[in-house]
Amino acid sequence: AIMLKALADRLAEAFAELIHEKIRKEYWAYSKDENLSLDDLFKSRYQGIRPAFGYPACPEHSEKQTLFNLLDVENNIQMKLTENFSMYPAASVSAMCFSHPQSKYFNLGRITKEQIEDYAQRKNISNELAMRYLAVNLADE
Repeated sequence: AIMLKALADRLAEAFAELIHEKIRKEYWAYSKDENLSLDDLFKSRYQGIRPAFGYPACPEHSEKQTLFNLLDVENNIQMKLTENFSMYPAASVSAMCFSHPQSKYFNLGRITKEQIEDYAQRKNISNELAMRYLAVNLADE
């Protein structure tokens, strides 16, 4: 069972790579002539970025709910979110694709108390919940 889950996870990631390549070369076709080596792909030398919720640029998983609502994911592909915003089935991936040539990956820095309060207010959630959502990025104060 463990091996099957690991294989399913790897296949989900592999298909995400394939779909991203098809977006670049066929569907959006902004890099039709792209011909990258495996090393170039590992180093993200393609045009644009593909950040995902939970990664350094987007550490806040609850925004996945916004995406799922906009795309009506549960009705369209029967994928669900758990109460902690993990995707079910577990061997699932999601990302946002940006094609702009100047798009770059970045890490979110440390977040101050003021920023948490502002974020919580804009998101209409409690400061405590905002702190829980962004715990790994909280500044030591």
